[in-house]
Amino acid sequence: MPLVSLDNTITLAISVRDRHASAAWYKDKLGFELLYHMDNAGWSELRTKTEGVTLGLGEQAEPAPGNSVPVFGVADIAVARGALEADGVRFDGETETIEGMVSTATFYDLDGNALMLAQDLSGAS
Repeated sequence: MPLVSLDNTITLAISVRDRHASAAWYKDKLGFELLYHMDNAGWSELRTKTEGVTLGLGEQAEPAPGNSVPVFGVADIAVARGALEADGVRFDGETETIEGMVSTATFYDLDGNALMLAQDLSGAS
């Protein structure tokens, strides 16, 4: 039995220079649907053509090409993080929360690849 119970969502997070321009590119080129721009957090999200999979765009002055961080949805981030930490999984800093939106926690696999847990706080799911 797995340590963490994931929900049926995944967000592929990538860094971009201009979220608005990138969102338009993904819409025009791949037919993704803009869900929202959260300008105060430097984040935009688009619905892909795959059920339960979104693309998150994090604005960075100098994005690292080829980066992607899978973000796994969980019902309770504290429980999920606690189970993984108890099993020796390394996390990067504290859990971050944007009130009324999301809580996230970055962790690493055996090879140092970044992964993230996210708990939706918007009440939409």
